[in-house]
Amino acid sequence: MTVDTQNPFQICPRQLRRNLDCAASSYDEASVLHKEINTRLLGRLDLVKLKPQSILDAGCGTGSASAELLKRYRGTRVTALDLSEAMLAQAARKQKLFRKFQRVCGDLADLPLAGDSQDLVISNLALHWSGNLDQVMSEFARVLRPDGLLSFSTFGPDTLGELRAAWAAVDSHNHVNLFVDMHDIGDALVRAGFADPVLDVEHVTVNYSSLAELMRDLKATGEGNATAGRPPGLSTPRQIKALAEAYESNRSADGLPATYEVVYGHAWATAPRQRQTLNGETLVPIDSLRTRQRSR
Repeated sequence: MTVDTQNPFQICPRQLRRNLDCAASSYDEASVLHKEINTRLLGRLDLVKLKPQSILDAGCGTGSASAELLKRYRGTRVTALDLSEAMLAQAARKQKLFRKFQRVCGDLADLPLAGDSQDLVISNLALHWSGNLDQVMSEFARVLRPDGLLSFSTFGPDTLGELRAAWAAVDSHNHVNLFVDMHDIGDALVRAGFADPVLDVEHVTVNYSSLAELMRDLKATGEGNATAGRPPGLSTPRQIKALAEAYESNRSADGLPATYEVVYGHAWATAPRQRQTLNGETLVPIDSLRTRQRSR
Protein backbone atom coordinates (compact mmCIF):
# COMPACT_ATOMS: atom_id res chain seq x y z
CA MET A 1 0.00 0.00 0.00
CA THR A 2 1.46 3.36 -1.02
CA VAL A 3 0.56 6.81 0.28
CA ASP A 4 -0.46 9.65 -2.02
CA THR A 5 0.99 12.63 -0.17
CA GLN A 6 -1.15 14.97 -2.29
CA ASN A 7 -4.34 13.41 -0.92
CA PRO A 8 -4.90 14.30 2.76
CA PHE A 9 -7.50 11.54 3.08
CA GLN A 10 -5.16 8.81 1.80
CA ILE A 11 -4.73 6.05 4.37
CA CYS A 12 -1.24 5.84 5.87
CA PRO A 13 -0.43 2.11 6.16
CA ARG A 14 2.09 2.57 8.95
CA GLN A 15 -0.39 4.50 11.08
CA LEU A 16 -3.17 2.04 10.25
CA ARG A 17 -1.02 -0.90 11.31
CA ARG A 18 -0.08 0.94 14.51
CA ASN A 19 -3.75 1.63 15.30
CA LEU A 20 -4.71 -2.01 14.71
CA ASP A 21 -1.79 -3.39 16.71
CA CYS A 22 -2.65 -1.15 19.66
CA ALA A 23 -6.32 -2.18 19.51
CA ALA A 24 -5.75 -5.94 19.27
CA SER A 25 -6.08 -6.69 22.98
CA SER A 26 -9.14 -4.44 23.48
CA TYR A 27 -10.94 -5.16 20.21
CA ASP A 28 -13.15 -8.08 21.25
CA GLU A 29 -14.56 -6.26 24.27
CA ALA A 30 -15.18 -2.97 22.45
CA SER A 31 -16.34 -4.19 19.04
CA VAL A 32 -20.07 -4.55 19.73
CA LEU A 33 -21.03 -2.89 16.45
CA HIS A 34 -18.45 -4.85 14.45
CA LYS A 35 -19.73 -8.14 15.88
CA GLU A 36 -23.32 -7.29 15.02
CA ILE A 37 -22.44 -6.38 11.44
CA ASN A 38 -20.36 -9.53 11.17
CA THR A 39 -23.39 -11.58 12.25
CA ARG A 40 -25.58 -9.87 9.68
CA LEU A 41 -22.97 -10.34 6.94
CA LEU A 42 -22.57 -14.05 7.64
CA GLY A 43 -26.35 -14.42 7.80
CA ARG A 44 -26.58 -13.24 4.21
CA LEU A 45 -24.67 -16.34 3.13
CA ASP A 46 -27.82 -18.32 3.95
CA LEU A 47 -29.38 -16.78 0.84
CA VAL A 48 -26.84 -18.28 -1.56
CA LYS A 49 -26.14 -21.91 -2.39
CA LEU A 50 -22.45 -22.29 -1.82
CA LYS A 51 -20.23 -25.15 -0.69
CA PRO A 52 -16.81 -23.54 -0.58
CA GLN A 53 -13.69 -25.63 -0.21
CA SER A 54 -11.49 -22.61 0.48
CA ILE A 55 -12.39 -19.27 2.06
CA LEU A 56 -10.46 -16.04 2.56
CA ASP A 57 -11.44 -13.86 5.53
CA ALA A 58 -9.95 -10.59 4.28
CA GLY A 59 -9.26 -8.18 7.11
CA CYS A 60 -10.04 -10.80 9.73
CA GLY A 61 -9.26 -8.77 12.85
CA THR A 62 -9.29 -11.11 15.83
CA GLY A 63 -10.73 -13.97 13.79
CA SER A 64 -14.39 -14.07 14.83
CA ALA A 65 -15.62 -14.56 11.26
CA SER A 66 -12.93 -17.15 10.53
CA ALA A 67 -13.99 -19.25 13.50
CA GLU A 68 -17.65 -18.96 12.54
CA LEU A 69 -16.95 -19.90 8.92
CA LEU A 70 -15.28 -23.12 10.05
CA LYS A 71 -18.45 -24.00 11.96
CA ARG A 72 -20.69 -23.07 9.05
CA TYR A 73 -18.74 -24.92 6.36
CA ARG A 74 -17.34 -28.13 7.82
CA GLY A 75 -14.17 -29.36 6.17
CA THR A 76 -13.38 -26.10 4.40
CA ARG A 77 -10.00 -24.36 4.49
CA VAL A 78 -10.14 -20.86 5.93
CA THR A 79 -7.37 -18.30 5.53
CA ALA A 80 -7.53 -15.43 8.02
CA LEU A 81 -5.65 -12.43 6.63
CA ASP A 82 -4.95 -9.13 8.34
CA LEU A 83 -2.49 -6.26 8.13
CA SER A 84 -1.85 -6.47 11.88
CA GLU A 85 0.25 -9.26 13.36
CA ALA A 86 -1.13 -8.40 16.80
CA MET A 87 -4.68 -8.98 15.56
CA LEU A 88 -3.62 -12.33 14.10
CA ALA A 89 -2.07 -13.30 17.43
CA GLN A 90 -5.43 -12.67 19.09
CA ALA A 91 -7.15 -14.65 16.33
CA ALA A 92 -5.06 -17.70 17.22
CA ARG A 93 -6.95 -17.89 20.52
CA LYS A 94 -10.22 -18.53 18.69
CA GLN A 95 -8.98 -21.71 17.06
CA LYS A 96 -10.18 -25.11 18.21
CA LEU A 97 -8.26 -28.38 18.06
CA PHE A 98 -10.08 -29.63 14.96
CA ARG A 99 -11.12 -26.21 13.64
CA LYS A 100 -7.97 -24.36 12.76
CA PHE A 101 -7.56 -21.64 10.17
CA GLN A 102 -4.42 -20.41 8.51
CA ARG A 103 -3.28 -16.97 9.66
CA VAL A 104 -1.55 -14.74 7.12
CA CYS A 105 -0.28 -11.18 7.53
CA GLY A 106 -0.88 -9.22 4.36
CA ASP A 107 -2.35 -6.23 2.55
CA LEU A 108 -5.75 -6.43 0.83
CA ALA A 109 -4.25 -4.62 -2.16
CA ASP A 110 -1.47 -7.20 -2.54
CA LEU A 111 -2.79 -10.56 -1.41
CA PRO A 112 -0.07 -13.19 -0.79
CA LEU A 113 -2.31 -15.89 -2.28
CA ALA A 114 -2.33 -17.79 -5.55
CA GLY A 115 -4.80 -16.90 -8.27
CA ASP A 116 -7.98 -18.95 -8.61
CA SER A 117 -7.44 -20.37 -5.11
CA GLN A 118 -10.58 -19.29 -3.22
CA ASP A 119 -14.28 -20.14 -3.53
CA LEU A 120 -15.42 -17.41 -1.15
CA VAL A 121 -13.87 -14.12 -0.09
CA ILE A 122 -15.56 -12.45 2.84
CA SER A 123 -14.56 -9.11 4.32
CA ASN A 124 -16.18 -7.46 7.31
CA LEU A 125 -15.52 -3.75 7.82
CA ALA A 126 -12.08 -3.70 6.24
CA LEU A 127 -12.53 -2.15 2.77
CA HIS A 128 -12.76 1.38 4.16
CA TRP A 129 -9.10 1.05 5.17
CA SER A 130 -8.02 0.52 1.59
CA GLY A 131 -5.99 3.24 -0.07
CA ASN A 132 -6.84 1.84 -3.50
CA LEU A 133 -10.27 0.25 -3.81
CA ASP A 134 -9.75 -0.69 -7.47
CA GLN A 135 -6.58 -2.58 -6.62
CA VAL A 136 -8.28 -4.42 -3.75
CA MET A 137 -11.21 -5.48 -5.93
CA SER A 138 -8.80 -6.58 -8.63
CA GLU A 139 -6.96 -8.72 -6.08
CA PHE A 140 -10.21 -10.25 -4.85
CA ALA A 141 -11.11 -11.10 -8.44
CA ARG A 142 -7.67 -12.61 -9.02
CA VAL A 143 -7.76 -15.03 -6.08
CA LEU A 144 -11.38 -16.11 -6.60
CA ARG A 145 -12.15 -19.10 -8.77
CA PRO A 146 -14.72 -18.67 -11.56
CA ASP A 147 -18.19 -18.40 -10.01
CA GLY A 148 -16.63 -17.72 -6.62
CA LEU A 149 -18.40 -15.25 -4.33
CA LEU A 150 -17.24 -11.99 -2.81
CA SER A 151 -19.30 -10.88 0.20
CA PHE A 152 -18.42 -7.80 2.23
CA SER A 153 -19.46 -4.98 4.51
CA THR A 154 -17.85 -1.58 4.83
CA PHE A 155 -18.59 1.90 6.11
CA GLY A 156 -20.18 4.52 3.85
CA PRO A 157 -19.73 8.34 3.78
CA ASP A 158 -22.37 9.14 6.44
CA THR A 159 -20.29 7.28 9.02
CA LEU A 160 -19.31 9.42 12.02
CA GLY A 161 -20.86 12.47 10.42
CA GLU A 162 -21.53 14.03 13.83
CA LEU A 163 -17.87 13.70 14.81
CA ARG A 164 -16.68 15.09 11.49
CA ALA A 165 -18.94 18.15 11.84
CA ALA A 166 -17.88 18.75 15.43
CA TRP A 167 -14.19 18.65 14.54
CA ALA A 168 -14.82 21.06 11.65
CA ALA A 169 -15.84 23.62 14.26
CA VAL A 170 -12.46 23.21 16.00
CA ASP A 171 -9.78 23.15 13.27
CA SER A 172 -9.17 22.33 9.60
CA HIS A 173 -7.25 19.04 10.00
CA ASN A 174 -8.59 15.60 9.05
CA HIS A 175 -9.88 13.84 12.14
CA VAL A 176 -12.23 11.32 10.52
CA ASN A 177 -11.49 8.96 7.66
CA LEU A 178 -13.17 9.52 4.29
CA PHE A 179 -15.54 6.67 3.42
CA VAL A 180 -16.45 5.54 -0.10
CA ASP A 181 -19.98 5.85 -1.48
CA MET A 182 -21.94 2.70 -2.28
CA HIS A 183 -22.19 3.59 -5.97
CA ASP A 184 -18.42 4.03 -6.23
CA ILE A 185 -17.96 0.61 -4.68
CA GLY A 186 -20.31 -0.86 -7.26
CA ASP A 187 -18.34 0.79 -10.06
CA ALA A 188 -15.11 -0.68 -8.67
CA LEU A 189 -16.67 -4.16 -8.67
CA VAL A 190 -17.62 -3.80 -12.34
CA ARG A 191 -14.16 -2.52 -13.28
CA ALA A 192 -12.63 -5.56 -11.57
CA GLY A 193 -14.77 -7.86 -13.70
CA PHE A 194 -17.29 -9.03 -11.10
CA ALA A 195 -20.78 -10.03 -12.26
CA ASP A 196 -24.21 -9.34 -10.78
CA PRO A 197 -23.11 -7.01 -7.99
CA VAL A 198 -25.78 -6.37 -5.36
CA LEU A 199 -25.32 -3.62 -2.77
CA ASP A 200 -27.53 -2.17 -0.08
CA VAL A 201 -27.07 0.16 2.83
CA GLU A 202 -28.39 0.66 6.35
CA HIS A 203 -27.79 3.29 9.00
CA VAL A 204 -26.99 2.25 12.55
CA THR A 205 -26.85 4.68 15.47
CA VAL A 206 -24.86 3.95 18.60
CA ASN A 207 -25.54 6.22 21.58
CA TYR A 208 -22.88 7.20 24.10
CA SER A 209 -23.04 8.89 27.47
CA SER A 210 -20.11 11.13 26.60
CA LEU A 211 -17.74 12.04 23.80
CA ALA A 212 -14.89 10.44 25.76
CA GLU A 213 -16.72 7.10 25.64
CA LEU A 214 -17.05 7.31 21.85
CA MET A 215 -13.37 8.20 21.44
CA ARG A 216 -12.36 5.28 23.66
CA ASP A 217 -14.42 2.87 21.53
CA LEU A 218 -12.86 4.15 18.30
CA LYS A 219 -9.36 3.69 19.70
CA ALA A 220 -10.16 0.27 21.19
CA THR A 221 -11.41 -1.05 17.84
CA GLY A 222 -8.61 0.42 15.73
CA GLU A 223 -10.94 2.88 14.03
CA GLY A 224 -8.82 5.90 14.81
CA ASN A 225 -7.62 8.47 12.33
CA ALA A 226 -5.10 7.00 9.89
CA THR A 227 -5.24 9.62 7.12
CA ALA A 228 -2.20 11.39 5.73
CA GLY A 229 -3.77 14.74 6.68
CA ARG A 230 -4.24 13.91 10.36
CA PRO A 231 -2.95 16.47 12.90
CA PRO A 232 0.82 16.21 13.49
CA GLY A 233 0.48 16.06 17.28
CA LEU A 234 -1.94 15.37 20.11
CA SER A 235 -5.03 17.52 20.50
CA THR A 236 -4.78 20.14 23.24
CA PRO A 237 -7.17 20.27 26.23
CA ARG A 238 -8.66 23.43 24.71
CA GLN A 239 -9.38 21.61 21.43
CA ILE A 240 -10.93 18.65 23.22
CA LYS A 241 -13.15 20.99 25.23
CA ALA A 242 -14.26 22.79 22.06
CA LEU A 243 -14.94 19.45 20.37
CA ALA A 244 -17.07 18.23 23.29
CA GLU A 245 -19.07 21.44 23.27
CA ALA A 246 -19.69 21.19 19.52
CA TYR A 247 -20.71 17.54 19.76
CA GLU A 248 -23.17 18.25 22.59
CA SER A 249 -25.55 19.85 20.08
CA ASN A 250 -26.36 16.29 18.92
CA ARG A 251 -27.42 15.02 22.34
CA SER A 252 -30.87 13.45 22.65
CA ALA A 253 -32.69 11.65 25.42
CA ASP A 254 -30.74 8.53 24.44
CA GLY A 255 -27.34 10.21 24.69
CA LEU A 256 -24.77 11.35 22.14
CA PRO A 257 -25.39 9.61 18.79
CA ALA A 258 -22.71 8.24 16.50
CA THR A 259 -24.11 7.33 13.08
CA TYR A 260 -22.64 4.52 10.99
CA GLU A 261 -23.59 3.99 7.36
CA VAL A 262 -23.07 0.29 6.67
CA VAL A 263 -22.75 -0.88 3.07
CA TYR A 264 -23.26 -4.57 2.31
CA GLY A 265 -22.42 -6.13 -1.02
CA HIS A 266 -21.80 -9.33 -2.90
CA ALA A 267 -20.74 -10.16 -6.43
CA TRP A 268 -19.64 -13.19 -8.42
CA ALA A 269 -16.26 -13.81 -10.00
CA THR A 270 -16.38 -14.44 -13.75
CA ALA A 271 -14.32 -16.41 -16.25
CA PRO A 272 -12.57 -15.28 -18.24
CA ARG A 273 -12.12 -12.20 -16.07
CA GLN A 274 -11.97 -8.93 -17.90
CA ARG A 275 -10.72 -6.01 -15.85
CA GLN A 276 -11.31 -2.45 -16.96
CA THR A 277 -8.55 -0.07 -15.98
CA LEU A 278 -9.14 3.46 -14.78
CA ASN A 279 -8.49 4.93 -18.25
CA GLY A 280 -11.21 2.79 -19.79
CA GLU A 281 -9.06 0.07 -21.34
CA THR A 282 -10.02 -3.57 -20.91
CA LEU A 283 -7.37 -6.14 -20.03
CA VAL A 284 -7.94 -9.79 -20.94
CA PRO A 285 -5.67 -12.48 -19.43
CA ILE A 286 -3.25 -13.86 -22.00
CA ASP A 287 -4.19 -17.45 -21.09
CA SER A 288 -7.74 -16.66 -22.13
CA LEU A 289 -6.59 -15.48 -25.54
CA ARG A 290 -4.48 -18.58 -26.09
CA THR A 291 -7.36 -20.85 -25.20
CA ARG A 292 -9.59 -19.14 -27.72
CA GLN A 293 -6.96 -19.42 -30.46
CA ARG A 294 -6.51 -23.13 -29.88
CA SER A 295 -10.26 -23.73 -30.08
CA ARG A 296 -10.56 -22.39 -33.60
